[in-house]
Amino acid sequence: MTLNATHLHQQAITALNQGQIKQAHQYLVQLIQTTPEDTREHADGYFLMAMINVQVGQIKKAIKLIEKAKGLRQRFEYSIHLAKCYALDGQLNQAKTLALSIAVEDLTSALDADTLGVTLSHIGLHDYALLCYQKALELNATQPQFFYNYGVCCKFLGLFDKAKAAFEQAIKLEPAHHQAHFALSDLTKVNESNNHILRLKSVFTRLEHPDAKLHIGHALAKEYQDLKQYDLAFEALKQGKVSKLQQARFDDNASEQLFDLLYRLSHQTKSDAPLGADTKEPIFVLGMPRSGTTLVERILSSHSDVTSAGELQDFGIVTKRLSQTTTPHVLDEATLKAAYECDFKQLGQDYLDATRVVTGQSCHFVDKLPFNFFYVDLIRKALPNAKIICLLRNPLDTCIGNYRQLFTINNPYYRYSLDLMDTAKFYTRFYKLMHHWQALHGSYFKLLEYEQLVAQPEQHIRALLDYCQLPWQKQCLDFHLNDAPVSTASKVQVRQPLNTKSIGRWKNFSPYLDEVKAYFDKHAIPY
Repeated sequence: MTLNATHLHQQAITALNQGQIKQAHQYLVQLIQTTPEDTREHADGYFLMAMINVQVGQIKKAIKLIEKAKGLRQRFEYSIHLAKCYALDGQLNQAKTLALSIAVEDLTSALDADTLGVTLSHIGLHDYALLCYQKALELNATQPQFFYNYGVCCKFLGLFDKAKAAFEQAIKLEPAHHQAHFALSDLTKVNESNNHILRLKSVFTRLEHPDAKLHIGHALAKEYQDLKQYDLAFEALKQGKVSKLQQARFDDNASEQLFDLLYRLSHQTKSDAPLGADTKEPIFVLGMPRSGTTLVERILSSHSDVTSAGELQDFGIVTKRLSQTTTPHVLDEATLKAAYECDFKQLGQDYLDATRVVTGQSCHFVDKLPFNFFYVDLIRKALPNAKIICLLRNPLDTCIGNYRQLFTINNPYYRYSLDLMDTAKFYTRFYKLMHHWQALHGSYFKLLEYEQLVAQPEQHIRALLDYCQLPWQKQCLDFHLNDAPVSTASKVQVRQPLNTKSIGRWKNFSPYLDEVKAYFDKHAIPY
């Protein structure tokens, strides 16, 4: 029995490592059925079954399987992966409690330490995550991914020199580590005598996977742009996106239908009566990515009464859960329709409860997830006293900024950024919807133009604080001294005083914007 169990256990692990999911599942079913509950192999059978479910996106089922394994046998590995699954499922309180119950100094596995770090990073606890990544490297300094994860954490915390050194070490261990190449270029201001262009071009020719080519294309574009070689930068972006664009094309028709539905639902359900949770805590900062949302979040969170909660997914997740739709996406037509039938007071309260893991009991917190702009009408119903600030930025700067940005890989909501004209179409729908929200919600929805904020910072920061009903504090002008972690593409910019360097950046790519301008002219989008 023991030999058979050991053999099945090893076969399952081998099949998993080789990506043979179906075969691994068969071994694990047999293992669980043929071994007594008090054996190591039996408990590990449930845990490994959970790992299969994680791979296929069945997170809730994975949680139940790991909880079963933990009930049979206590192991750090089980607790760490359970915390990770809680985080992936949006159960951030459970994830935080379990993750912080594990003493980093007790870990003896580098992989366990790294996985715990990833979980802590996911829930925004970057200081604690850093300790885990350091522990992983102390136990094993031969894995490039450990250096990469450590570097990303250092970047969030503003430890840029340590981040660069970690990315270089990852590349030294794995010369084609595309994530480390991009992260290094993204963090480094290069010049003619000190750049990575030859290395990046060499790596690009050896890559086949669309995700890898996308990373290196963006890395090359960033460095060419630093050298003011804008034609080469644009060509690098175009070449880097080709394979990914073929693999994951933006669904323009579905996007148009989703925006149209928002207009219809908001018109059909107008109500002046307060429906939601009675709280003034949340301040939503939203808008298109690369439009200044992180800047405004840093300004507001420099106030002593305001905490930064980062880019919370909670409103969308809670909306999805209360809608009880079984569709695969958090945001889709079926979910939006069902959401308007929800108990809005419960929606507001459930959102608040979900945010407690990062917001605590602060007077106010900023949720700066850009795509919350889809939910403005629902936010007003669920949280009628919340403040909602939407950033608007020059359309051409916004489109170029989004096209140049490497967003979360394989996230369907960012697919528009793979093609410049798709980006222009998406922006046009966004722009018109935001003016609809302003007409519908009036003073409860504040439109703020990035260019005006930069041109007259004190005037607009005072107005911003007044809108949020916050007393004036001078440190909001000195937001660049705010040392809180930053996990967005603006990690360098927001640690510098306000400047106009990024305004009009689209002009560097003007030869490639004729079609975009024509589209904006046709749809009356001022630029």
